[in-house]
Amino acid sequence: MNEFALIDRFFRRAVHDPAVRTGIGDDGAVVVPAPGCDLVFSVDMLVEGRHFLADAAPATVGHKTLAVNLSDMAAMGARPRWALLAGALPDFDECWLDGFTRGLFALADRFEVTLIGGDTTRGPRNFCLTIIGEVPAGAALTRAGARAGDDIYVSGTLGDAALALAVLQGRATLGDADFAMVRERLETPEPRVALGERLRGVASAAIDISDGLTGDLQHILDRSGVGAAIDVALIPRSMPLATLIDCAQRDLALACLLAGGDDYELCFMAAPSSRQVLAAIALEAGMPLTRIGHVTATAGIVVRDEQGTPLATLPRSFDHFG
Repeated sequence: MNEFALIDRFFRRAVHDPAVRTGIGDDGAVVVPAPGCDLVFSVDMLVEGRHFLADAAPATVGHKTLAVNLSDMAAMGARPRWALLAGALPDFDECWLDGFTRGLFALADRFEVTLIGGDTTRGPRNFCLTIIGEVPAGAALTRAGARAGDDIYVSGTLGDAALALAVLQGRATLGDADFAMVRERLETPEPRVALGERLRGVASAAIDISDGLTGDLQHILDRSGVGAAIDVALIPRSMPLATLIDCAQRDLALACLLAGGDDYELCFMAAPSSRQVLAAIALEAGMPLTRIGHVTATAGIVVRDEQGTPLATLPRSFDHFG
């Protein structure tokens, strides 16, 4: 099967989005943005062996390829609309491609995202997806708006994806049910798109947690020219991770919680006056939004342990070139 037959068979679909004038099949896609909206662009690359395991189920790889980009849209408060996908495959594997596209398009359909173009080639397996979203003009969330005195929040729970990877690499052990739960967090993360849209006009700054809480939080602090103080005891975690923190594997568990990455939850700041609004948003979204600390005027991150003592060193967040 040649490149164009592969695209036609696995990636071309009927387009039901009236905003797409020209989709797959031309040298470029043509779309019509909604009136009064800014366009938001983001791109992420997933490389086998670096971002997903070689034996990962293809449907989960397809899901994650889109999910990580949807998470970027969530962090910007944007509604995702269109995607472009470039991929390299070592060979033509019909079964693998069936699974990959099933996972990709199931998530795309949920969030009404239309695949409008891309490219394929032979090579080590990797995927690079560009997402395009819309946000009301001037309303995008950024990393640059945090102010001293703001509360710091995270959505959901943190550390499960990193814990699953630690189990797969033989650095931790879990029972079957606990491992199945955290592995799902690693392989099929849930992007917080609806939450991101609700945070427009409420959050002063936001980022998605892809490389670890402390590392991603530092990006906001750098852009905003502020610092942060957070408390380990307040950071939400699942029961399997909480159990490890309280036992002999505390160092590994803390590294998962503070710097593990692949959470794809949102970290955001908001003024204390917004606490009741955020409580209502959490109830509406059906997920916890947990206040874990506050923004300070002094640069840097101070992480306090359960006794209120600052940690001497922080675990290192994920580095794509590390």
